[in-house]
Amino acid sequence: MKIRNIVIISSLVAFTAGGCQKKYDEYANNPNKPTTVPPNLVLTGILSDLNGDKPWSLVSRWCQFDNCNYNYYGDQRYDWTGAGLNYATLSNVVKMEGEARRVGEPEQNAYASLGKFFRAFFFYRMTNLVGDLPMKDALKGAALSEPVYDSQKEIFVQILKWLDEANTEIAALIAKSGDGKIDGDFYYTTRSAWQRAINAFRLRVLIALSKKTADGDLKVAQTFAAILGDGAKYPLFRNVGDNLQYIYSNFNKYPSNPDNLGFDATRYNMSATYLNALVTLKDPRAFVTAEPATRQLSNGKTPADITAYVGASSGEDLAAMSSKMADADKGEYSVRSRSRYYANYNAEPGVQIGYAEMCFNIAEAINRGWATGNAEDWYKKGIKASVASYGIPVDAAGTFSKVYPYGASNAVTYPINFDFENVYYQQAGVKYGGNNATGLQQILLQKYLAFFQNSGWEAYYNYRRTGEPGFLTGTGTGNSSRIPKRFQYPTSERTTNGSNWEKAVKAQFGGTTDDINGDMWLIK
Repeated sequence: MKIRNIVIISSLVAFTAGGCQKKYDEYANNPNKPTTVPPNLVLTGILSDLNGDKPWSLVSRWCQFDNCNYNYYGDQRYDWTGAGLNYATLSNVVKMEGEARRVGEPEQNAYASLGKFFRAFFFYRMTNLVGDLPMKDALKGAALSEPVYDSQKEIFVQILKWLDEANTEIAALIAKSGDGKIDGDFYYTTRSAWQRAINAFRLRVLIALSKKTADGDLKVAQTFAAILGDGAKYPLFRNVGDNLQYIYSNFNKYPSNPDNLGFDATRYNMSATYLNALVTLKDPRAFVTAEPATRQLSNGKTPADITAYVGASSGEDLAAMSSKMADADKGEYSVRSRSRYYANYNAEPGVQIGYAEMCFNIAEAINRGWATGNAEDWYKKGIKASVASYGIPVDAAGTFSKVYPYGASNAVTYPINFDFENVYYQQAGVKYGGNNATGLQQILLQKYLAFFQNSGWEAYYNYRRTGEPGFLTGTGTGNSSRIPKRFQYPTSERTTNGSNWEKAVKAQFGGTTDDINGDMWLIK
């Protein structure tokens, strides 16, 4: 009897276990969480990530466009630790490509071509921040948990290869099936627009390699000249309408907007690196992007006087800067323009790759002797494109308005007269000095001014590469009053990929210190 009971109980346990296993298998897969997704939806997410380094962020302060004068909201210190990398977005690029194949797209399709551009874009950003990186092994998933690092040179070689292939493939797709919109794309309405952006970005990458023109594997000058010399094969931006840019709206709000006007509009002031350069050049962009310092107004100046606009050194001690801005009626420094940046939710587009930058890159390449052409023409086009983007007349002498103070019942409209060709451009500091060191310095300064609140890290990258314009340092910038050369690797690399991390650090910097002041291959 006992044996029979044991058999019955054993049978029940077996039956119950089988039933539980069945239920476990059923519930292990969440029916509300899809395992597949259309490639156009993945594309939309990746395109949002392109705008990751937003205006008026810490990146803006590290590019020395503005400063925080109130420690509750931050500072401008360069005590950098681990960089924020984009491997999650790159995993989505792999997913997008796989989903395109799953739904029946041919091997060469628009998503695959854009995937190569995205790889180039994000690896360019990441390697510029830290140096060597896992690339070939990086996106193989859990099967390879400790990816080997590729050298920065190998990464740049691959970036240029991806961009060349993307250009060729998109041209072939246009020839085969027309120049239609890519489903899921909210940046452009045509494939050819992406082709122009890809080639403009390729010029950015080549300019970033200006210290590597002797490298036979990269062929920097030759490749730049080839792109510039064949507009049919390598179409480029024609004007600012071709910019790769993120459009803000009442839904996707510009970072500075009416919602935070009362919180931080006066907690940030303009940086001397940017604003004082504009003032020195009598540049009208100062009137649009900044407000006059109230102390200057108290001393009798008007908002139409460009010398009333004063920036603060990023190196100034934060307590001192805060003290100088504590009294709203006696503030010594200019704050960002409230009428431009807090009046609505779409102050200006978030440019990722712009026409003005492309013009300056071409001017720089011609100045350096990489290609033939008229550097001054491209230099002037770049300045005009940037100035005009603020609503300032550049094709003929004209007038624009400065309204001050913002939102006040007693606000006054001040007319600002501007003549680009006959007055502004004739200044010694603006008129192109020729294909020499003076001309190059002018190109680099105007490129910096055009990067204001756009293009992510490019202003810093260009400073690091060329030393132009001179960034300001001091107690307020930390890091022993030095501008660092790079970020450290994320802590996760040291803890989960320690052996390869250690080899990479040693290969680059000669020891085991992940040094933010170390020179990466790119700038040696």
